[in-house]
Amino acid sequence: MSVNVLFAATQARWSEYEGPLNDAISAVGVDAHIATDIAPGDVDYIVYAPNSDLQDFTPYTRAKAVLNLWAGVEAIVGNPTLHLPLTRMVDPALTQGMIEWVTGHILRLHLGMDAHISAAPGTWKPKAPPLAFDTRVTVLGLGELGAACATALSHLGFDVTGWSRSAKQIDGITCVSGPDGLDRGLQRADYCVLLLPGTAATENTLNLRTLALMPQGARILNPGRGPLIDDDALLKALDTGHIDHATLDVFRTEPLPSDHPYWTHPKVTVTPHVASETRAPYSAKTIAENIRRGEVQEPFLHLVDRSAGY
Repeated sequence: MSVNVLFAATQARWSEYEGPLNDAISAVGVDAHIATDIAPGDVDYIVYAPNSDLQDFTPYTRAKAVLNLWAGVEAIVGNPTLHLPLTRMVDPALTQGMIEWVTGHILRLHLGMDAHISAAPGTWKPKAPPLAFDTRVTVLGLGELGAACATALSHLGFDVTGWSRSAKQIDGITCVSGPDGLDRGLQRADYCVLLLPGTAATENTLNLRTLALMPQGARILNPGRGPLIDDDALLKALDTGHIDHATLDVFRTEPLPSDHPYWTHPKVTVTPHVASETRAPYSAKTIAENIRRGEVQEPFLHLVDRSAGY
């Protein structure tokens, strides 16, 4: 019997996903009807983006799971009408995109590329950049994306520390955890990469106190969530020179308002939330695999822990 899959996202997303989803679900051997307008009582799975018009899950009495299109779930995890299993998006393209953004921007700063690119004609300052061997990077958050970025940076030769709320072990990475571990990780962060989930517990992880722990001239990259940083505290640390540069891809308000100080600050690079993006040919396969699992009563992949918020 065919399963009914409701696609609850924007029309633009439907145009992008209709073909890949049909192909991916068929490839895992599931006969499915995928549409944007299935009666709630007939829906078996909901492929969901939190900016969808669907906000009340009460009528979906037959549904087995909500399969989020985004890696972040902070906009849905607290929905009081949602009592179905909720999965977050993890796919190879999301991971690869994040690795490329993080390593690219760290190498840009590490190698001093901006000074060479913007140098006046005839300017010749032959000073070699530092080596990765002598440069310390701390990655805050060791989920799928954080662990992948930490490992990639380690393979490039950087001295990498990774922090997580609970203890983890990753080959080649110095792993620390808990409040004391956070302080130790920041104290040795020539570069700090923020890849924590957006929860009440992680808001303002970088604040006046924690920024002051970082070495003089440290650099910050935030491709995770905007509220991880206290903006006023970061601007103060940049103005005093304690923090040398911040490369920011996410913000409390998006798009970033045109009058925000980040746009014109000489020590800030703004990128338009492009560090990692779901790409339909890849993420459709994650969705299809979870539908297959639901049909044979296997555990769903990337199930969200509601108590933790991610």
